[in-house]
Amino acid sequence: MEFGYCRSPLCRSSGSRSPSISRPPSSSALHCHMERQVLSMKPISAEQHVNVPSPPEETMTPPTLPAHRFLSLRTKFVLFFSLILVTACSTLSWYYVIERREAMTNNLRQLGTILLTSVVNNAGFRYAGLVAEDRVTLQQFIDSLVAVQDVVYVVITRTDGTVLAQYSKGARQSSSSLVRSMDHPLYPDSQIAKQLFTSSDAAPQITRLPITQTFNDRFAWEEQVYDFAMPVLRTEPGDPSLPSLSIQQEEGRASSSRARPGLVSGVVQIGLTNANLQYELATMISNIFIFTAFIIGASAFGAYLLSLRITKPLRSLAGVAQQITEGHSPMPLIPSTSDEIGQLTNTFNLMTESLAERKLAITMNMAIIKHQVGQLTTLHQVSAAIARTLDLNHILETVLQLLIANMGFSRMFVMLRHREQDTAYVAKVAGVSPDIAEATRHLEIPILNDGSVQSDLLIHAKPLLVLDLEAVADRIQPPILELLRRIGATSFVAVPFQSQNQILGYLAADRAEHPCTEDDRYMLMTIAGHVAAAIDNARAYADLEELTENLEQRIAERTKELTVANDRLQEHDRRRSLFLSVASHELRTPMTVIRSFADNMRDGIAGPVSEQQMTYLTRIGHNLNRLTRIINQLLDWSRLDSKKDVLHLTPLCVEATALMVADSLRTVAAEKAVTIEIVHADELPAVQGDSDKLEQILWNLIGNAIKFTPPGGRITVGFQTI
Repeated sequence: MEFGYCRSPLCRSSGSRSPSISRPPSSSALHCHMERQVLSMKPISAEQHVNVPSPPEETMTPPTLPAHRFLSLRTKFVLFFSLILVTACSTLSWYYVIERREAMTNNLRQLGTILLTSVVNNAGFRYAGLVAEDRVTLQQFIDSLVAVQDVVYVVITRTDGTVLAQYSKGARQSSSSLVRSMDHPLYPDSQIAKQLFTSSDAAPQITRLPITQTFNDRFAWEEQVYDFAMPVLRTEPGDPSLPSLSIQQEEGRASSSRARPGLVSGVVQIGLTNANLQYELATMISNIFIFTAFIIGASAFGAYLLSLRITKPLRSLAGVAQQITEGHSPMPLIPSTSDEIGQLTNTFNLMTESLAERKLAITMNMAIIKHQVGQLTTLHQVSAAIARTLDLNHILETVLQLLIANMGFSRMFVMLRHREQDTAYVAKVAGVSPDIAEATRHLEIPILNDGSVQSDLLIHAKPLLVLDLEAVADRIQPPILELLRRIGATSFVAVPFQSQNQILGYLAADRAEHPCTEDDRYMLMTIAGHVAAAIDNARAYADLEELTENLEQRIAERTKELTVANDRLQEHDRRRSLFLSVASHELRTPMTVIRSFADNMRDGIAGPVSEQQMTYLTRIGHNLNRLTRIINQLLDWSRLDSKKDVLHLTPLCVEATALMVADSLRTVAAEKAVTIEIVHADELPAVQGDSDKLEQILWNLIGNAIKFTPPGGRITVGFQTI
């Protein structure tokens, strides 16, 4: 839509070309591009084998298809394709409508701004219309403005609030019509103009007016009216010699200029509605909806035809598959196309042909599977028998009987190696006559590295499969060869027993007139590993049992020796206690007599006593008391069963006790010319202790010092507080 002012007074008064406002077209085409996807099935290779065996004599019941209804592949494909189309078209349409609506709204705002600024900045409008209040001029400007489709009203107000001129197209008559009624004029609130009377801002003020008009139609779109208001400022007239400016330049100059308050001549208000825009949007949405529905319907129909072309061959394949599950042999299908469905049909025909071949292969493999199951059963039974006992003879007897019963061997024997010497002996034999079994009991074969069968088994640990006995007769020791010929063996298999890098022996078996096979060798090699571990465990258990018996005997002998030694120690302890008790009692009697004589002499009963004699008698008394205490300790030691050694703690001075002991030992020290010196310590505190024990300790320390000090030496006794 284009709008111009080429015939209005605006153009004649401004002397410039009127600008034109371009709007995007009201209708557009919506194109949706979708890519079709073709369902493809990956063919199954005809060389793949089913590893689930089924006995040929049993008939498998084919699975039945569920009876309830379900959505077919065709329906799912059409629904999924339609869902994609609906989602894509709806998203694109919504995005286009939003962008289109935003563009229309911006164009409406731009249109209102241009209309308002072109009127306000027009000199003829300012002076002839607003200042001179020429009604004809104002009406001409109003007529030119209301000629615009989106303009619903024009109001020109003076600064004192007087409306100089106004015009309104009125409100809409109905929700679905653009026709307006003059009976219901639509004008803005007068407060909007009053706010601009004192404003110095020359920029347009845009206000969104609420529309109180309501309609009963719930689908009616809401009309929005935007009020564009701008004050007309009185500015100094420009230089007449300057060229006239364009509307955009005038608008920029007016916006940048700042008039002083009080120069507002009036206010111009223009109301623009978006009813036409809403109507265009509603029409466009309706067209888009119809076009989208047509595209979705056509695409869904095309998807239905495409899915029908795909699902029809699949239904044929499903029918043939159902016949195969029921046990029938259907005719091969003829592919109708050369695409993936045709390739699937050819592959399905190849699969049908291969089913018969696989059935035959399964039948042939059943015998092998049964044979392997028998081998596994034998191996399990052998392992269980080995785990139940540690008796070597019982283990060998059970293993040989199980192998003969389950594996079909005719005769078997086990040869073990002596641990003390390089010879081998027959430990167990089965499937032979009693006379041959008796002959093998005393059979011992030396182990030599001479390239014989015996050396391959017992030295190199090589399993052997002999198809012809006479072909290796020169490599078999004569006793073994004679034994084999007596039982009629022509082919045999032998595997060594090896455990922890040690060869314990070997196991040999034959099938009478039937030759042995590689399967027999592999099976016996597997069983030989378990048997070797069992033999090793049985021998270790036997050694442990023998060691246990010897250990019990040695423990009994050692216990007897310890009992005798304990009796001797108890007797010795009893005698020691008796000796201490007797000695203590015997020493007390003379000690009492000596103390009596010393006391009598010190009391002067035997005559006068000099000072030196009194000193000696005092020391004799002190040592007698100490000797008495020692005798009492001997009596206490004789009663060791009580295990009590009581200390008599009293406050004592260590220095005084040391002086007393040193004085007692000075005579002994003088004999070796050894000097004893006691270093005095100031403020030495008293301690809690047993005076007898302390005196005994100091006596031993000083006495040892005198004993080990050379003649002429010096002994110093000092004290230190810790």
